[in-house]
Amino acid sequence: QVRLVESGGGLVQAGGSLRLSCVASERTSSTYAMGWFRQAPGKEREIVAGISWRGDSTYYADSVKGRFTISSDNAKNTVYLQMNDLEPEDTAVYYCALDPRAAVVPVEPDYWGQGTQVTVSS
Repeated sequence: QVRLVESGGGLVQAGGSLRLSCVASERTSSTYAMGWFRQAPGKEREIVAGISWRGDSTYYADSVKGRFTISSDNAKNTVYLQMNDLEPEDTAVYYCALDPRAAVVPVEPDYWGQGTQVTVSS
């Protein structure tokens, strides 16, 4: 089974930045989509960003568009989420995910990371 290990979460002030990393133990196929979800207290889990296996196509939720950037390094089996101009509303547990059957957006991921806490203070 593919294992996804996340890192990079933490506590920052509004307007600050963080970069999340997700390392996959292996790839299940030559094509897949990876992405990031988040779940805040009292809210449903939501998709934040997605990326194609080549890294040439991306998707962003409207709430983070223009502030977050998803990228990948295939040689390192790693996907990143650069988060800039963070807002208190971004506070959540962020989960990395991999969907072997998706092109860009991991609609039904088969593999999930353990989650990393991002807290933005005002």
